[in-house]
Amino acid sequence: MSTRFEFRTIAPAALLGGAVLLLLASPALADKTENKAEPPAGARVLDLPETPLNYSKLPLPAHFRTSQVRQADNTPSRNPITDHGATLGRVLFYDTTLSLNGKTACASCHLQTNAFAEPKPVSIGFEGKQVNRNAMSLINLRYYARGRFFWDERARTLEDQVLMPIENKIEMGHNLKDLVRQLNNDPIYPPLFEKAFNDPEVTQQRLSRALAQFLRSIVSYRSKYDQGLEKASSVNADFPNFTRQENEGKRLFLGRANCAGCHMSGGRGGALFFMGRPRNNGVDANVSRTDGGVGEITFNLSQVGQFKSPDLRNVELTGPYMHDGRLATLEKVIDHYNKEVKPHAFLDGRLRGRTAETPRQLNLSESQKQALVAFLKTLTDRELIADPKYSNPFRTPAGK
Repeated sequence: MSTRFEFRTIAPAALLGGAVLLLLASPALADKTENKAEPPAGARVLDLPETPLNYSKLPLPAHFRTSQVRQADNTPSRNPITDHGATLGRVLFYDTTLSLNGKTACASCHLQTNAFAEPKPVSIGFEGKQVNRNAMSLINLRYYARGRFFWDERARTLEDQVLMPIENKIEMGHNLKDLVRQLNNDPIYPPLFEKAFNDPEVTQQRLSRALAQFLRSIVSYRSKYDQGLEKASSVNADFPNFTRQENEGKRLFLGRANCAGCHMSGGRGGALFFMGRPRNNGVDANVSRTDGGVGEITFNLSQVGQFKSPDLRNVELTGPYMHDGRLATLEKVIDHYNKEVKPHAFLDGRLRGRTAETPRQLNLSESQKQALVAFLKTLTDRELIADPKYSNPFRTPAGK
């Protein structure tokens, strides 16, 4: 049941984007307001249930409850996921007023329908300028054991990462001190911070913690692959719910193509599809004129061209692919690893042939490539991309 009160702000539009209506009151008030006129044009309407949705106790399958997966969880003890904290994080994630001109939210580049990835090759900032890289999927961030974020891992924690786009001059362009002051004066937020932190004051640390809680709550575990793994004796066995082609693709992924050698680092019981650390996958050969990735952050020559990879779950929905969105389809990604890996002095060893100048070629047949794509599509979690608790809580008048 949703509940209501109404707040209207007279703050500058650049800060709050117009009038604000907060829907959070008692059921009785909700009943009385059912027949009220629609909010004015340009109003922001926040629609949240009286009892928060479940973010903290997800019904994870057995393969997500192993000690291996728990060890990969980067959730800090000082910031556990709570239902009220993640609810606040969800509101912040979708709120365009976190950008300087009130036009761009975190969700503008990380779309739920695309498994919280960017469907364009590179993202567009609050003033219409291009960002240098594609916005990667946010699925299963809590299970990246290294706990570092961005393609180049420049953020040491998720709590650090969530604030950096807000102040980035191209992405959202705001100032955190000004934003904290703005949110303290926005009638939406003090009640939400009160519920999340037992104190209505908005602070930079609480802003960071709430956003991180919401992102860590986005866990993908309801795919065809997960259903098959629950029924099979192990990840290596044929899955009874898979087609012959999907099982062939899984065998290729785990075996001859050796995708699992990078993307199931440490095994994790078949639950996770993260690379254990950034790798150089041979998308570029020219070191001096291309994105240096991790090497540009660490100034370590051997790390030039290395990039973190998102979890492969929902990879069907997260294209275009690579750090700059250069590969439009899964088929093109497989073609890259099949015959198009470029020589690079610091190419990952698993992609090398006899020398760095002769990269390994898989030489898969067309039917094998199709089988690999079919398997990757079994990782798609349709329930997650339609789950209301991860959706935009802001509603425009008349549901527009």
